[in-house]
Amino acid sequence: MVTTLLRIHLPGVAAGLLALTIAATAADPPPVLHPVHDRKAAPAFALQDASGKTLKLDDFHGKVVLLDFWATWCTGCKTEIPWFTEFQKSYGANGYATVGVSMDEEGWKVLRPFLDEHKIPYPMLLGDESMAKQYGVETLPDTFLIDRHGRVAAAYLARLVDRDDIEAKIKALLAEH
Repeated sequence: MVTTLLRIHLPGVAAGLLALTIAATAADPPPVLHPVHDRKAAPAFALQDASGKTLKLDDFHGKVVLLDFWATWCTGCKTEIPWFTEFQKSYGANGYATVGVSMDEEGWKVLRPFLDEHKIPYPMLLGDESMAKQYGVETLPDTFLIDRHGRVAAAYLARLVDRDDIEAKIKALLAEH
């Protein structure tokens, strides 16, 4: 009898907990766009892309950068990629760059096939533990908006971005001089 009750109620409890988690995440207000004088320098990095070319944060100086920490196994991360692709296409000519940082433990072995299949139009780098620590990345997805001077303007930690909110922040950063 107890076993039967657990089988019946456990899936319901799990579904309820999932719903509460989603509701709590949705209820969290989006991160603020830090005032210019409160922004801290984004940690420097030098990581390789799929072709073996090393890209550094300094390569994007003068651009607003959306730095996306993600992984191929992360469903939420993959939800954001089409949005970030759209941002790259819409704002790339105006001094904006999306940069993806894959945190896949299996590295290029899993990342290359994903990139071949999805044709992502922005640089995709392979991250490492050192970079994750510098940015405080513990869970995915994590997304950072970096201003034209290399300072962190907003951070979406352990959550999906709100598409409209982050796009408004991108526009605001592009308008800064």
